[in-house]
Amino acid sequence: MAVFLSSFVNKIDKKGRVSVPAPFRAALGTDTAGIVVFRSLQYEALEGCSIAHLELLSESLEKQDLAPDVFELIETTIFGGSVQLPFDGEGRIVLPHTLISAVGIADEVAFVGRRKTFQIWDPQKLAAHEETAREKARAKDISLSKIIAAVTAGGAKP
Repeated sequence: MAVFLSSFVNKIDKKGRVSVPAPFRAALGTDTAGIVVFRSLQYEALEGCSIAHLELLSESLEKQDLAPDVFELIETTIFGGSVQLPFDGEGRIVLPHTLISAVGIADEVAFVGRRKTFQIWDPQKLAAHEETAREKARAKDISLSKIIAAVTAGGAKP
């Protein structure tokens, strides 16, 4: 599977229809008829991925020794809160009103690539989140060259 890269802002109509960016549809692959969306556990945004990615998560959960309450939380919030959204003929999905209102999306949505998943934000909330993330990255002195050097040198993660 390819990775989800970049950010895109698209209009959402009154029926909740929004076009999924073409690069994101390409990353999903030609055999994917839609996406899975659920509310983020950490942010006022939606998480999106392929059904294959959610199946991988399910398999990964089975291989871990999670406390029953943690397992229950993941099943309830992610699997119980997920909605499969098929693409229409134009590459659009219909975001359910309950999800739109839960994260404060109005006229536009921002799709943000996160490697194997992506997020869907209100563009103004995303801008504030990105600014905070950049400040934290600078404070922690995170850089691509340090990440690559740590892996190629066999060292610990930064």
